[in-house]
Amino acid sequence: MKRSKVRFWLFLAPALISFTIICVIPMIVGFYYAFTNWDGVDMNPTVVGFDNFTRMFSTDSDFLRALLFTSLVAVVTIILVNAVGLLLAIFVTQKFKGANLLRSVLFMPNLIGGLLLGFTWNFIFTSVFSSIGTALNLDFLKGWLSNTETGFMGLIILNVWQMSGYMMIIYIAQLQHIPASVKEAAKIDGANWWQTFRSVTFPLVMPAFTIGLFLTIANSFKMFDQNLALTKGGPYRSTEMLALNIYNSAFAANQYGYAQAKAIIFLIVVAGIGLIQLVVTKKKEVEM
Repeated sequence: MKRSKVRFWLFLAPALISFTIICVIPMIVGFYYAFTNWDGVDMNPTVVGFDNFTRMFSTDSDFLRALLFTSLVAVVTIILVNAVGLLLAIFVTQKFKGANLLRSVLFMPNLIGGLLLGFTWNFIFTSVFSSIGTALNLDFLKGWLSNTETGFMGLIILNVWQMSGYMMIIYIAQLQHIPASVKEAAKIDGANWWQTFRSVTFPLVMPAFTIGLFLTIANSFKMFDQNLALTKGGPYRSTEMLALNIYNSAFAANQYGYAQAKAIIFLIVVAGIGLIQLVVTKKKEVEM
């Protein structure tokens, strides 16, 4: 038993040491800096107490606007990504030629980096859309990303395109574990497709829905590289999301202590929403 325990901790030690160095220690140090006016250079920052947190919610309109914009983008993205992912999963689990190839094609956008995706879609929105709009005299295709509304829609389109394939794989794994006899029993009872989906398929997919919601909540709120590459927060910081706002405070304004205070609030918001979602959706899961 003692040898087994020693082997267990020896195998676990590299991961624990790495996690402690990369995550735990920086988080503890970051909590300290959140209560200082550290500029990233001064070796002896002044402790300012809760001034950073007070400033955040009283005078920093850019932070509050970024928080609201991030919440709107996250809500729409979470709904659409999971809805599209589930619909794609239902479609590709049907028996037809090329289903496996289609799964691979739909999953591929998730393998592309966020910066590359952002620059690619920036070109599509600003150049391709504009050219099509000019050729067909469609004004709504011109000037994309030049205002808050089109910037918002651009971020939504990019994220749904990138993340839906990943969610599709999660839902496929759950759909394939649903016994065929359950669906056959529903058909025998006279249920149509929608009734079968609502009363049989969806409740049995709830475990995957719990995972999908948690992942999309985290990814949507933490979105940074796509926001940076697609709109850079413009125009006039109206499409600046919270991660980009924190980055600008730290690396553009050299207000590292203030940026760390924002990051703590960001952590509390995302963790709180994620935990509430896990509790709520776990209660709705149905065992097969």
